Amino acid sequence: MPKIFTPTNQIRLTNVAVVRMKKGGKRFEIACYKNKVLSWRSGTEKDLDEVLQTVAVFTNVSKGEVAKKDELQKAFGKDDVTEICKEILAKGELQVSEKERQDQLDSMFKEIATTVVDKCVNPETKRPYPVSIIEKSMKDIHYSIKPHRNAKQQALDVIRLLRETIPLERAKMRLKVALPAKEAKRLKERISKLSSTVTEGEEWEEDRLIVTCLIDPGHFREMDEIIRTETKGAGALEVLNLKEIKEGEEVLE
Repeated sequence: MPKIFTPTNQIRLTNVAVVRMKKGGKRFEIACYKNKVLSWRSGTEKDLDEVLQTVAVFTNVSKGEVAKKDELQKAFGKDDVTEICKEILAKGELQVSEKERQDQLDSMFKEIATTVVDKCVNPETKRPYPVSIIEKSMKDIHYSIKPHRNAKQQALDVIRLLRETIPLERAKMRLKVALPAKEAKRLKERISKLSSTVTEGEEWEEDRLIVTCLIDPGHFREMDEIIRTETKGAGALEVLNLKEIKEGEEVLE
């Protein structure tokens, strides 16, 4: 029976995270790398070997006690260790310190607020809110983070809740962008690469290319920065209007 703390198997648990799951009245654990569990769950990490310290299921990681095959068969209905590890990774509870848990919640809180900023505007000013304002508003409504749901899903909930307290609309900004002829091709490519940019039309007016496009509100500042700094005043950016996104019409991607 392997013991993960013995020097013979060369496994050093210096960055260990334990994912625990109760099944069939027994506790099962796997030893993972701290920074990889969330990456696996979000889908950004797909190599199981990068997540697990060792492909084994334990009854107690800290003591190096490996679960027996008959225990696994009884609890999981199978004894394929790799598949059981995947199930524990997906459904188990990540054991972390209180500080680590709070850091994770703080990070997700900011990510949710940033997603709201990227997708919404203040209909009175036709501009996105600063992230700090959305964070304050989330605190004011006492929004509680749900660790097992991703930030984009929770942002939809937050948008619905915040609409009851502050002016907020899900929308794309319709912009009219004027690009000087000599920079038009290069800058148009830069603009097109901004996430969620949709070009509605373009035409030449004298020595400038006029592009009409839709962008997510969160990219307005970047678009404005590109036009101001790279055209040295020869370009122009104008907000034409907002295209409202109705509930269910668009998902947060």
